[in-house]
Amino acid sequence: MTTTAADNTAPTEGEQRSQAPEAETEAGTEATVADHTGHGYAKQKDQHLKRLRRIEGQIRGLQRMVEEDVYCIDILTQVSASTKALQSFALQLLEEHLRHCVAAAAVKGGEEVDAKVAEATAAIARLLRT
Repeated sequence: MTTTAADNTAPTEGEQRSQAPEAETEAGTEATVADHTGHGYAKQKDQHLKRLRRIEGQIRGLQRMVEEDVYCIDILTQVSASTKALQSFALQLLEEHLRHCVAAAAVKGGEEVDAKVAEATAAIARLLRT
């Protein structure tokens, strides 16, 4: 297995989402609230599943490496690549959550926005601990 961390940390061209900013008009805001059906990752679900399958393949590769008694530093290199790939996936999912779920709650205001911000903050804290 010759995959490196650099191969798996950035999304592929097909996985890249449009980075165009949301319209800041009232109509754009209303569309954001109305579009809040489902999860923030729903539009990218197929790309996310593809990415997770690739990471799963990396983990299975690690198992094979151990079974085949591969040099420990080579295994650690692949562990690092797999970890980076998962971290990259988590960051993309977090970004989508912020753009979709937290932004929709912010438009609604009230206690819901506070709850979503607290939830996102807790998720960020968990990611930082890893």
